[in-house]
Amino acid sequence: MTLDTITIRGARVHNLKNVDADIPRGSFTVITGLSGSGKSSLAFDTLNAEAQRRFVESLSAYSRQFVAQMEKPDVDLIEGLSPSISIEQKTTSRNPRSTVGTVTEIHDYLRLLFARIGEPHCPLCGKPIKAQSPVSIVDRISSLPEGTRILLLAPIVDDRKGEHQKLLEGLRKDGFARVRIGGKILDLSEEITLDKRKKHRIEAVVDRLAVKPGGIRRLTDSVELALSKGGGVMTAAIVDSAGEIKEELFFSERAACPVCGMSFPELTPQLFSFNNPKGACPACDGLGADVIFDPELIVPNPTLSLNEGAVPAIRSIGGFYVSQLEGLARHYRFDMNVPFEDIPKRAKKAIFYGSGEEEIRFSYERDGRRYYYTRPFEGIVNSLKRRWEETDKEEHREEMAAFMSFQPCPECGGARLRPEALAVRVAGRNIEEISKLPVDQCAEFFRGLTLSARDEAIGARVVKEIKSRLGFLVDVGLGYLSLARSSGTLSGGESQRIRLATQIGSRLVGVMYILDEPSIGLHQRDNARLLSALLQMRDLGNTVIVVEHDAETILASDYVLDLGPGAGEHGGRLVFSGTPEKLMADRQSLTGSYLSGRLEVPVPKRRRPRDKGSVVVRGARANNLKGINVAFPVGVFTCVTGVSGSGKSTLVLETLYKALHVKLSRGRHRAGEFDSIEGLALVDKVIDIDQSPIGRTPRSNPATYTGLFTPIRDLFARLPESRARGYLPGRFSFNVKGGRCEACRGDGVATIEMHFLPDVHVTCEVCGGARYSRDTLEIKYNGHSIADVLNLTVSEASVFFRNIPALKEKLSTLTDVGLGYIRLGQSATTLSGGEAQRVKLSKELSRRATGRTVYILDEPTTGLHFEDVKKLLDVLQALTEHGNTVIVIEHNLDVIKSADHIIDMGPEGGDGGGTVVCEGTPEEVARHPTSFTGTFLRKALAGYGTPESLKRNPGNWRGTVLDMLPRTSRSCWPCL
Repeated sequence: MTLDTITIRGARVHNLKNVDADIPRGSFTVITGLSGSGKSSLAFDTLNAEAQRRFVESLSAYSRQFVAQMEKPDVDLIEGLSPSISIEQKTTSRNPRSTVGTVTEIHDYLRLLFARIGEPHCPLCGKPIKAQSPVSIVDRISSLPEGTRILLLAPIVDDRKGEHQKLLEGLRKDGFARVRIGGKILDLSEEITLDKRKKHRIEAVVDRLAVKPGGIRRLTDSVELALSKGGGVMTAAIVDSAGEIKEELFFSERAACPVCGMSFPELTPQLFSFNNPKGACPACDGLGADVIFDPELIVPNPTLSLNEGAVPAIRSIGGFYVSQLEGLARHYRFDMNVPFEDIPKRAKKAIFYGSGEEEIRFSYERDGRRYYYTRPFEGIVNSLKRRWEETDKEEHREEMAAFMSFQPCPECGGARLRPEALAVRVAGRNIEEISKLPVDQCAEFFRGLTLSARDEAIGARVVKEIKSRLGFLVDVGLGYLSLARSSGTLSGGESQRIRLATQIGSRLVGVMYILDEPSIGLHQRDNARLLSALLQMRDLGNTVIVVEHDAETILASDYVLDLGPGAGEHGGRLVFSGTPEKLMADRQSLTGSYLSGRLEVPVPKRRRPRDKGSVVVRGARANNLKGINVAFPVGVFTCVTGVSGSGKSTLVLETLYKALHVKLSRGRHRAGEFDSIEGLALVDKVIDIDQSPIGRTPRSNPATYTGLFTPIRDLFARLPESRARGYLPGRFSFNVKGGRCEACRGDGVATIEMHFLPDVHVTCEVCGGARYSRDTLEIKYNGHSIADVLNLTVSEASVFFRNIPALKEKLSTLTDVGLGYIRLGQSATTLSGGEAQRVKLSKELSRRATGRTVYILDEPTTGLHFEDVKKLLDVLQALTEHGNTVIVIEHNLDVIKSADHIIDMGPEGGDGGGTVVCEGTPEEVARHPTSFTGTFLRKALAGYGTPESLKRNPGNWRGTVLDMLPRTSRSCWPCL
């Protein structure tokens, strides 16, 4: 044990079984193994948790009182530990104000650059803004109508906290009689008390006067005084006869339009921030969008008639609307039985927005009599708006929210900033135009940026930092993103790589970086960039530890830890540790067997014929799609491939899925723009099995989500002792009072807020994490309480409930998708995205299928080992064999080569993508000369990496991507 090694002895966190491991410091180490084998337990819950705990221990006693309940990982010894930074697969932020630019801090440097060397232009006429002299200011004020009363104000304090008593006293001594604070004119002779915790804007009232021919001298003196006192800035407030300010004219010695006379505010970084009131668009407060009741969501399927339920929003408004629509139909002379899209435009407008002042004759029936009344029709949109504002019931708001969507702000067009900020340019572009460029194009813009000698002296360091950070984003394969992209729309892999790029930019040394599958969502072509970035971090002197299944990442590493041999209770042991070459030679390692080619995911012996017809999307043009026509064959396994950002998710999830869901299930979605969709008669429903959590609280778990918990509770309620005590199924629920532990309210844990660290969940001291009261736990089935049953793994439960068909069937589907290791009551918050997706898949598998269902999955191999991918493919192939249509977005070559049909998007990401490069069987795509996917697929179909090919060429195992990596003096590949 030396300082060159991180030494772990006796790790027992979760399913780890006294694991002893040594990790070389300053190396690129991969931890791999089957899903559920204990990789994350070792990397994050042991190494990272202990590093975090030691950091907390270094804090003061006062700080530690907030985090004192952090538990030490169950491990005997860890030595050689460095400060740790974990980069997990969590979306950076769901805050609508967060963007790629703000997360990477590039937007902060852009704001500084525009504030210091930006060229202001008039927002009205586009002319360059020039500085205003006191004479031009006097001329502008004098041009006001004679008799206009004005106040000349000099800003003294601009949005600063404090009581400002000394400043106010100084104004009194300087002879000022009045000030304006927070928009109110106050007399300085009176006592003024300000809240020191709030920000204040204080302006001195320099003069009160009226515009008249003989007052130029006084006006000139007052303007010069206001500019002097306000630091070159002043305001002329026009006052009406009642003494109220009706308009304000802003003047600055620095900027004013010579044509319009419009003054420009001082250029500060805050002016270019949409998170600051000074820069945010006043109409949308910097969000760039308005939330509106969307007619397309109110009528999601215009092919239905009003009588067929074309307007599901009627349920949220009230049944009387049906009779009102009948009156509207009589008035505008249209048929309630014709498709909504065929109703005259004038009538549609009235249905949505009302009839204005035009009165409509309505009628309704009550007690066998018909009553008539006349009044204007309010309109469904206006009615929903009114009800939204009036109701205070959250359930009503949730129901109405289904008909709302974000629309670009009509004032700023989605730019988020006020017109003055957008009128400032650098090299002819404003800050929003630069932010909307794809990162690789943005980097090209700054590489070609030419500045004047003055601007170069001011902005050189800022431009250098921007170019550096943009380069890091390109290096990790994110050149297709834009800085304006909302961080809430990023995938877990994209979010993780953004944080990775930020860390590369920090240039830290001696740190232990721990990453969770950074290759997710990355095409093989871009893998080299990611691996180069990881090796660069290593070469700086850091220890890089990656939890990964990707073959090329494993082969590029210096050292590998392989956990297993199985998952869950059957895992948690160190199967292998050493170099990648030795791993491939180890016959006890499943990972090594797949890497060497001794085991493989076989290529299907036949491809299903594509002769059952297709669902065809025509003219798809959402986001970067270029008006493409795409056919998805029915009854086959289709894989949509392409480089990152090529338009795969836009085509499949935003366009195809949402369009099908609206047409087939009356869903309330706004699908991406397209012209038409054909082949709907060939399918009856569509199911999107995504990687979103199955629940957002510790109460949610696989048993409740899949429907297992209901028959389990019924089983316990039928036991003789339960009947004797009068226990009903609700007694065995931890979500309601009765049987749950009231100390933790059925959570099993107490949540401790960590302030600057993630919240910590501490086991409940009363129930010991069982979630139930003592009386409830006394009821047992075959020696197991309800808490014991929830603690069983799926594999254990399959044996335990083998004689109960309803439970056995659901449990077998969970086992089929490779989740035999998870526990029935495992908190949903602890499941990875890939595990959550497979839980959803098992739920769908347990349902009775019609054979005409479209299943859509987005990267289902996330978190899956080679062996788990093999199991998943068996499930997907079985779904397809029953006549269903399976559409998968995927980069994994084992999945791609197993598909019946491939749609390859590209050729590049962002603006360079959005077209179909090629489509056909894997063999056809592999022969395509310009397909990046085809290049890698050719090798996969040719048995690349099998024992036979290794004998012919022992260097084959290095792979195409490895050959692209730079050799470094610290590389651990000398034996290769």
